[in-house]
Amino acid sequence: MAIEAWFMDETSGEDQRLPRHCYPKELVSPDYLAELGVLYWRLNPENYENDAELKKIREDRGYNYMDLLDICPEKVADFKEKLKNFYTEHIHADEEIRYCLEGSAYFDVRDKDDRWIRIWIKAGDLIILPAGIYHRFTLDTGDYVKLMRLFVGEPVWTAHNRPQEDHPARKEYIKNLVTEKVGAALEAH
Repeated sequence: MAIEAWFMDETSGEDQRLPRHCYPKELVSPDYLAELGVLYWRLNPENYENDAELKKIREDRGYNYMDLLDICPEKVADFKEKLKNFYTEHIHADEEIRYCLEGSAYFDVRDKDDRWIRIWIKAGDLIILPAGIYHRFTLDTGDYVKLMRLFVGEPVWTAHNRPQEDHPARKEYIKNLVTEKVGAALEAH
């Protein structure tokens, strides 16, 4: 089962926790997400402590830090304010790695044309957002997600709110998008 993603209706004033599909729906493929640098694995969340595939991903990518986070009204102080903060468009200087162990939530990312893509993560989905990609996070209407956060080295959770065009991570991200696009065009000929 592949991850579900779609272009968002950006004009909708609906609750941020709703799917906010365009009409008609415009689904986004995992390949298109990969072109944006978003990586995805489907794992077994019931066996995360002994999962050989998760262990290999962590070793291959150098993820030596791990913690677990429950996000729901009962476990997060100032829940509504935190959810509002998570939903503010931003970048990070490092990858954002999240493994959904329970519940579900959305990560929204900007594509090459600055359109919002909503990625619906559910139990078993591990996604990596590249450093420098504009994104935001929100719960869905289930109001609960348990996430594993992974990181290389000491975690730095600093969000840099948009605009960040001069941030080194953003410049590198844009450079990589352009390089990959040119490389793909050359391969096609």
